Formats: sequence, structure tokens, C-alpha cells
Amino acid sequence: MQHRSTLSRAVLLALSLLSACAASGQPASPADDRQLATGNAAAFLTARFAATQGDNELATQLFQRALAADPTNPELRQQAFITALLAGRPEAARLAQMLPDDQAALLVLGNADAKAGRWEQAESRFASLPRQGLAQLLQPLLVAWAQAGEGRADVALASLAASPDAQRFRALFTMNGALIADLGHKAAEAARLYRSAVSELGGTDLAVARHVASWQMRQGHPEDARQTIATLVQANPDLAIIAPGLEIAVAERQIRTAADGIAEVYLTLAAGLRQQERAAFSPILVQLALDLRPDSAPARLLAADLYEGRRALELAQRTLAPVSTSDPLSPLVRMRQAGLADKLGDTAGALRMLDELARDMPGRGEIAAAQGDLLRQKKRFAEAITAYDRAIAVLPQPPGRNNWVVFYNRGIALDRSRLWARAEADFLQALELQPDQAFVLNYLGYSWAEQGRNLGRAREMIERAVRLRPNDGEIADSLGWVLFRQGDPKGALKYLERAVEIEPNDPTINMHLGDIYWAIGRKIEAQFQWRRALILNPDPDDVPKLQAKLRDAGDASGQ
Repeated sequence: MQHRSTLSRAVLLALSLLSACAASGQPASPADDRQLATGNAAAFLTARFAATQGDNELATQLFQRALAADPTNPELRQQAFITALLAGRPEAARLAQMLPDDQAALLVLGNADAKAGRWEQAESRFASLPRQGLAQLLQPLLVAWAQAGEGRADVALASLAASPDAQRFRALFTMNGALIADLGHKAAEAARLYRSAVSELGGTDLAVARHVASWQMRQGHPEDARQTIATLVQANPDLAIIAPGLEIAVAERQIRTAADGIAEVYLTLAAGLRQQERAAFSPILVQLALDLRPDSAPARLLAADLYEGRRALELAQRTLAPVSTSDPLSPLVRMRQAGLADKLGDTAGALRMLDELARDMPGRGEIAAAQGDLLRQKKRFAEAITAYDRAIAVLPQPPGRNNWVVFYNRGIALDRSRLWARAEADFLQALELQPDQAFVLNYLGYSWAEQGRNLGRAREMIERAVRLRPNDGEIADSLGWVLFRQGDPKGALKYLERAVEIEPNDPTINMHLGDIYWAIGRKIEAQFQWRRALILNPDPDDVPKLQAKLRDAGDASGQ
């Protein structure tokens, strides 16, 4: 049942990708399954299972084998098409021709026209999309880019301006207008629209920054371009490693053809939808982008993120493999590949990848910090400290606000290595850089509470952390624990119960709640919480503590 239900959702996605009322997208009934399986049951059933596991490559091959045995079956056509599209297989275009009423198929065929330069035909296909659901947003953008592909930039800009959604999605339409005007050599209009886009979107998005910096660089304003990239990095410290390559790359156009512009539309919407209710559309939109621009590192990074979110780590690795080392985003890709290798159980390989990247980019503290993070997560604290030392050694002096995290992480490794004096200094340094960093406030405040030191200041810090992150169970636990340490178990109770409500499977929080219950005389509930903590994989140091609490509780009750 689960496999059939999962596959039906995928088929429903294909049928109703762009329309809110695609009546044909209902899940198959058991009778439908029997009919579909007739003649080639093994291929069909194996294909369906492969699709549920995210192996669209295998599913495509097997669905096509089943379709060969039953070529008029509409359900098999749909399933073969959608898996071919998700796998990025060229067969998707051939299968799309068998599905004249499918809107995802229309997009694939429109892509094929765009790649072949058949812009009038591409415009016609895109214009035929219904103004419903996601197509309401896609259709005017794709039509405008098809018009731009025909060399009619004025018509494309007028189409965007006339769209009923131009004001509702103003920033998106403005940026696409800027790119169309830029590609169409309409410098004055491009300059106006880029300024509007920056005003509406800010400079914190990688795609926006790349396009704007490229325009600035090509217009002879390199300092403005560098400032645009600096603003991006300030808002997204993880992107600092790509800044040098980005400054070089933006000397060239980022959107070279109208087909690139269409790919950018798909990618923008895929990124925007991934955090929303329509996140299931993102994989299809990313594949449509890659169909037009297979060299797009941003699209491959997003596709890898989507695979990783579904725990398809090997597929994520394969998706990133084609990114060239000359791509400006290559350092980010290589860092991501190392993280995936570690999650796949190859920690040694991950560290080796980071070592190679460090040799290629000497003096980049981000790489050493990533090694420290990986080693710390593996509880190899001494090695992690050494890696963090290398990262901190190359920081600017004085360190910037965004450098708080490396001091915080080294502080954790030092604390776990029982080097508290150095750890405390790092936490205080992190707070000096970012006074309102909830995680640092919580960690240091909780540590002081555990040590019975600075309890008043610890409470103030954790209360501030709770205000900053009111729905964080660990921080609520810390506030309850410091209140308990100050001799107020009843005051602590509401925070500990709230913490368990937020994080019911956290062994430390359950242990602390048991301690509070014991202190206020609720002894049976205390023993329940301690036993629960023991089965939740507690820290090894806490196991003997819990066992002792339960043993003493038994003695106290005369058991």
C-alpha cells in the first residue's frame, strides 16, 4: 500500500504540476494496478518500487519496458514520462509527445524548441499553458523569454509589464525584465530594472548578486561589483569561499542566451517553492532547468539538496560530480561533496577531499573549520581543536562578527576535552562578536549552571536565549535547569515540561525533568522519566548517573 500511495503522489505531481484542477491525476485503484501489470508485471512492479526509492534512472528503463508491452496504456505513459523527466533522461522529450494534454510535457517540449532555436513554436507552447496554479506564474515569464529568444526584447518587456501578476510578484518580474533588457542590449532599461530589483530583493541572494555584479562589472564599475559580492558574503558567511572566483566570473554574462533565462526561471521558482507547501514541485523544476543548462552549478547544488532531504545521498553525490573545478561555485560544491561522503560513512574520504581543497585554496579558514566540524561531530575532539586552531590562525584581526561560530565550535571541542578555561574564553569571545547569539548564550549559561558558578549571570543569559528562540527545547531545558540550581524547582518545572513537549526524545531533558519531579516529591513520575532517559541513548557519562538515581530511588522507597 505504501509503495502504491507514494507512486500515485508522483504521478499526481506529473499530472497536476501546473494546474489546480487536473482531474486525471487521481491515484490508481487496485484494479488499475492489475490492468497496468498485465503482460509485463515484473518490469512494472520493479519500476514502481524503484521510483519510490528515488531511483528514477532504473524506473525509467523498466517503465519503458512495460510500456513496450502495452504501448497504448496512458498510465504507463505518464509514469514513464515523469520518471524520465526526474532522471534527466533524453527520453522525456519523446514521451512528452505522447502526452499532449500534460502540462509538464508541454514544458519539456517547450524546452526542446528553445534548445533548437524554434522560438516561435516555444512561445506557442508556453502560451498554451493554462493560467491556473503554478502556470499562472510560469506562463508569462516563459512567454517573455521565448519572445526575447526571437530577438523581440521590447515585446518581451511589454508582455511582462502587462501580466496581471506583474505587481503581485513584482520582484521576480523586475529581475527577469532586467535580464531580458540586458541580453537585448537595452542598457538604460536594464540599468533601471537592476536598480529596482536590488531595491526590492536586497543583495542577500546569490543569483541576484551574480546578475547585478555582472551588470556592474560589464558596465565598467568593478568597485560596485565587488561591493555587491561583499554584501552577499556578509549576509551569507558560508559563501565567503566562493567570493574570489565570483569576482572573476562576473566579468562575463551570467545569462548568455534566452534558454539560459528560461532555466533561471525554473531554478528561481524551484528554490522559492522548496520551503513551501508546493515543495514537491521543486525536483521537476530543477530538472527542467538542468535540461536547458546542464552546466548550472546552482541547479546542481539545489538538486543535491533535494536529494539529501530525501536521504538519497548517493544521488546527491552523482548530481554534483559534473560540476567543473573551474566553476566559481566549485569550492562550495567540493565542501558539499565532502559532507555527503561523511554522511555516507566515508569520513576518511571526506577529510581527504577537504585536504585537497585546502591545498588548492591555501589560507582559507572555512576549509579548516569544516574539518573541525566534521571531527567534532565524530567526537574526535583533540583533532577538531587542531583544525579549529588552523582556522582561527588565518582570521582577520580583529575577527569579524561572522567569525563567532568558529570560536563557539572550538569552545565545544575544548569543553568536551575537559579544557574548560580555554573553552570559556572561546565562548566569551564568541559573545563579544555576537552578543545576541542564542546558542552561545545557552551553552555558556548552562555550563555555568552545571558548575554552580555565576548563576545569576547564567540565568540572565539563558533568559535572553529563550526570548531569542522561544521554541527551542534545549534552551528551555537550560533555563529550567538554572532555576533548579538556584533552588527554585517549582519555577523550573514549567520550563522542563515545556522542553520535553518540544523535544520528547532528548535523554538529557528527560533526565532533568525526572530530577525536578523528584525534588518536588513526584517520585513515581521522576523514576519514569529516568527510565525513559535510559532508553533514549543518553550520553555515556549520564548512564551511570541515571542508574544511580534509579537505584537510590528504589532504596528510598524500600524496594
